[in-house]
Amino acid sequence: MVDINSLHEDGQRFVVGSLLSRVFEAKERGQRFPLHFVVLDELNKYAPRQGSSPLKEVLVDIAARGRSLGVILIGAQQSASQVEPAVTRNAAIRVVGRLDGAEATSDDYRFLSAEVRERATRLLPGAMVLAQPMIPAPIPFRFPFPNYATRADEKPEVKPEEVEDLFVFR
Repeated sequence: MVDINSLHEDGQRFVVGSLLSRVFEAKERGQRFPLHFVVLDELNKYAPRQGSSPLKEVLVDIAARGRSLGVILIGAQQSASQVEPAVTRNAAIRVVGRLDGAEATSDDYRFLSAEVRERATRLLPGAMVLAQPMIPAPIPFRFPFPNYATRADEKPEVKPEEVEDLFVFR
């Protein structure tokens, strides 16, 4: 794990680029195991839809071929419309939280039905929709509240009658 939070943006890009290049080159030489998980927050900083980035081509390549080589890319971004489409198109699993109305109409979310996209504009904090290839319908889920609970004694008691359905799929 490499924490790049305290670095300037250029330093962050340099470290990410160096690590990705080294890992991907090793994987291309046939060293599939161990698997490497690359987690990038604010993915648009590294693979922006508009303009260029030194890492954009590397991330497009990892998104396209990484899983078969043992590199798993986990990207987080508030708006998929800000990320290079070649990266988001190659995502096997997609998690969507509350969407802005304009964002919901973007082609980046066409993997969701029109009804689910519309409902996603009203999701409560912690509620999300998971889309993945093994199940043909999106799966709604909610992160437990409070999301800061790290010990069993911090977990709130929830009665079954207090749990509401996020979606009703028909």
